[in-house]
Amino acid sequence: MTPVDPAPEPTARPYRTQVPLRWSDMDAYGHVNNVQYLRLLEDARVIGFREWFGADKSLLDGGVVVSRHEIEYLAPLTYRPEPIEVDMWVTRTSGAGFTLGYVVRDPESLGESVYALAETGLVLYDFRTSRPRRLTEDERSVLEVHVGGPVAFRWSRR
Repeated sequence: MTPVDPAPEPTARPYRTQVPLRWSDMDAYGHVNNVQYLRLLEDARVIGFREWFGADKSLLDGGVVVSRHEIEYLAPLTYRPEPIEVDMWVTRTSGAGFTLGYVVRDPESLGESVYALAETGLVLYDFRTSRPRRLTEDERSVLEVHVGGPVAFRWSRR
């Protein structure tokens, strides 16, 4: 298979983190189940947000909910002890939310395979009032550091 490099041309290299696979991620076909990709993306967000916003004031602690997901699967991913890498960047911001793009790939040490492209819409949420809340200037400044281009989906944007 010819390697695909669908990462955007961001203002800076996308944030990259490693996420471990679990034996239980596999399905009856012997590859990581499509539903488990949402967990892998969530793990990458949790790791990334702690680094982006700091452990003391992570966006996760302030309240953020998922509004949408889109995933395009490019190749089967089988369980292995080595982690996968997830590139993550901001594709769009709005008053009360933002969108993240992802590339799920092998670490360089394992090759150049890309397994999935994804995008997640997130809304900042105040659980006390049960309403969305606006991005603060500090939050917007952190997100702007990680802005990149749109996700290079092959099918949905034709």
